[in-house]
Amino acid sequence: MSDLRFKDLIEPVVLDQKTALRVTVLGGGSFGTAMANTAVRNGCDTMIWIRDEAIAAEINATHINKRYLPDFQLEAGLRAESNLEKAVRDRDIILVAIPSHSFRDVLRQIKPFISAQAVVSLTKGIEAKSFSFMSDIIREELPEVPYGVLSGPNLAKEIVAGQPAGTVIASDSELVRYAVQQALHSALFRVFGSDDVHGVELGGALKNIYAVAMGMAVAYKVGENTRSMILTRALAEMSRFAVKLGANPLTFLGLSGVGDLFATCNSPLSRNYQVGFALGSGKTLEQATKELGQTAEGINTIVQVNARAKELDVYMPITTALYEVIFEGAPPLNIAVSLMKNGHRSDVEFVLPHNEV
Repeated sequence: MSDLRFKDLIEPVVLDQKTALRVTVLGGGSFGTAMANTAVRNGCDTMIWIRDEAIAAEINATHINKRYLPDFQLEAGLRAESNLEKAVRDRDIILVAIPSHSFRDVLRQIKPFISAQAVVSLTKGIEAKSFSFMSDIIREELPEVPYGVLSGPNLAKEIVAGQPAGTVIASDSELVRYAVQQALHSALFRVFGSDDVHGVELGGALKNIYAVAMGMAVAYKVGENTRSMILTRALAEMSRFAVKLGANPLTFLGLSGVGDLFATCNSPLSRNYQVGFALGSGKTLEQATKELGQTAEGINTIVQVNARAKELDVYMPITTALYEVIFEGAPPLNIAVSLMKNGHRSDVEFVLPHNEV
């Protein structure tokens, strides 16, 4: 399948305001539900695929996602579907909001039903062991499909509540970017475009590491000076690592970089922040993740990025210290100490000719 086939399918739809885009969201977690609800509000014919038939039926009957967003009434036009073929076949845009550990398997399941749909990842994570990004997995499993990634400071509860927010759709295809903007852009939810696919999804994945660190720091009641230093040095780590992998450093000045980092590191609504806070409060990783009841992508991302940073010889002291604290029993003070090492580094990455002395 090529972008031209998607063009033939989508152009008549996006040009004709009387014809609603057909959008399916795969995954009934908080963010997937928020995007599905946004698409309905924007006039799209929208379905959300949920594995459990009983939960799908409950959402259709009550218009409430009781597990992930129990305090919010969803749009009446949102339909939940447990049959994967019905959810995917003959749609325009497939938004995939599946945890990274199941992402590849779900793409393999939908492959027989893909004809000319665009597939867009909403997942902010990295596949364990392979170190594949979600865009890599889409290319591998659905090699001819037009694709993109959506990422930004998008806390689901705020979006469903109708608070103004913004996000970034990154794709090599201008048509995919335009179609996603048509589906989701509104007066309260602004969708910006980018062609730096890996940069945008790296921002979304990497910031989860530092949300865990910030949650731990808050549990230890650190001051505003320390929190500000964590944020800015986290941004330096993120951009340093991403540029090594070919991303544009300027991407990290946008919503998918510093915007998402700020929102996730400063909000108790963030799953990764919550796990970090629990760890900083003396709970084990098993206890913290069990109490959360949702996937905290940051824990897997710490493992993957720590290993890859060593392979690539990228200086990432916060990530390294977090790994040592969580998995090797090092004292939490190591994270603070890591920030104070190597004081001759440049304040802003890529500004001075030599970042490290």
